[in-house]
Amino acid sequence: MCAKSMTTVGRYLVRRLHELGVKHLFGVPGDYVLDLMDLVIDSPIEFIGTCNELNAGYAADAYGRLNGISAAMVTYGVGGFSLLNAAAGAYAERVPMVMISGAPHSARRRAHAPMHHLATDYRLQLDIYSRVTAAAVMLTQAEQAPGQIDCTLQTCLMHKRPVYIEVPVDMVDAPCAAPSAPLGPPPAAPSHPDALAESLVETTAMLAAAQHPAILCGVEVHRFGLRDDVVRLLDACGYPVATTVNGKTAIPEEHPGFVGIYEGALSRPEVLDTIESADCLLSLGAWFTDIATGGFTAKLNDAKMISANSDRVKIKHHHYDNVYLADFVRGLIDTVQPTPFQKRHVSPAPHITEKPYQPDPAEKITVKRFFERLNTFLNDDMILIAATGDAMFGAAELHTNKPESFLAQANYLSIGYSLPATLGVSLAAPNKRAVLVIGDGAFQMTAQELSTILRDDAAPILFLLNNDGYLIERAIHDGPYNEIRRWKYHELPPVFGGPTGLAVYTEGDLEEALKKARECEDELVFVEIVLDRNDATEALRRIGQAVRKQSEE
Repeated sequence: MCAKSMTTVGRYLVRRLHELGVKHLFGVPGDYVLDLMDLVIDSPIEFIGTCNELNAGYAADAYGRLNGISAAMVTYGVGGFSLLNAAAGAYAERVPMVMISGAPHSARRRAHAPMHHLATDYRLQLDIYSRVTAAAVMLTQAEQAPGQIDCTLQTCLMHKRPVYIEVPVDMVDAPCAAPSAPLGPPPAAPSHPDALAESLVETTAMLAAAQHPAILCGVEVHRFGLRDDVVRLLDACGYPVATTVNGKTAIPEEHPGFVGIYEGALSRPEVLDTIESADCLLSLGAWFTDIATGGFTAKLNDAKMISANSDRVKIKHHHYDNVYLADFVRGLIDTVQPTPFQKRHVSPAPHITEKPYQPDPAEKITVKRFFERLNTFLNDDMILIAATGDAMFGAAELHTNKPESFLAQANYLSIGYSLPATLGVSLAAPNKRAVLVIGDGAFQMTAQELSTILRDDAAPILFLLNNDGYLIERAIHDGPYNEIRRWKYHELPPVFGGPTGLAVYTEGDLEEALKKARECEDELVFVEIVLDRNDATEALRRIGQAVRKQSEE
């Protein structure tokens, strides 16, 4: 084999990541991964060092949602297990993320040497990651590594879920065959033709017989890039449509059929009525978790439902396997019977308050008034990130029309995710401005990543809702464990070398803060919203009661 057709395992992996669109790689150095990181530094991929491995995973998760794939790189044991929670979240929310861990020398593994960072045996980390990834592989033979790498990366893209690649230090510079052609996304698996045809016939018949059909869109419309196809379907059928919280912006919120966010009993009355009174509900890519259903308060009749997900269609009480969501949606476009919107009396979602927002400068700021004002501040050049807690429930009804203009970890709900995620969003979408709404409890979990945001010259707007503790936990069950130290949050950015933040106590203060945010487009703007400790959205109060009720049953 000629020299020109050879490379090394490490260079092969880095090249493949770049070919698939990874422009930034997040990570934390450690002795087992330093040689591999050197190859990233020498490549077109920009290495983004974060303050810890968990934050690297959170940033990569958000980056993967927008970019279509992401990567995080850590050392063995202490790094790999720190990254694990982010991996679990990416798996739960179907995010294509490549997690790469350095590992001890193969000779040490074969000798069962008690190396540092080792917890029990040398397979432990691989075995654990195999439970929260679509594929997990340890590279042990250089000649087999190219095939293993390609297969693992394509599995990540195919299933929209994280994968894990473990690289022992001796494998980084081990020679292997160079790529013979660029690596691209795997071809889409075809649906079973008979199952697809039968599901379309049955679905079309149910919809045609319905007097009040409706559509519910979920997160898989995002993950599988089906927004344009679903809009074509909506235009063809004329049915009213809602989305779940994690499916927000799966369709344009200015679409004439859009009625709002469906969250079970937490939904606005017109949304609740549209979805739950439908005599045929077509669900596309939705997950009926406790959060999506308002604490399982949804009243949906299986006998009137068609649920299509990534690779299965369920109609009433039976299902069709190997029917893929993309094929199903595109098939319906050509078969569904059109119904003009005006005949369905669709009421557009009331994103804007009934009366124009008029600030009362001396009035104390409340969470309700903050979200009303934020709704008039956001524009199509922004991406809204909402932290787990009242930030997410308050932000769900805000107007975010463009694709991928709203991001929240609305299923796994890891408190602390959103600040590192803001770093990932800022790098994945440099032409948009990230706007984060985060609670004080969530901020304290990952606050150090503010320094990375500043170091990499990101310019998000951060609104910190300071209600003096874990408000979402208080809403479920209060106790002294929900108390945290009250920081002077707006004074923190200068500690990390950034501009001084702003404290908002009144509606007039908020106006001044928003003015600065508009004027300072090229730097971080940190705004602390000082609220009463029990000031919460009605949605959070209701979900807290619902979750508490579940724990008492």
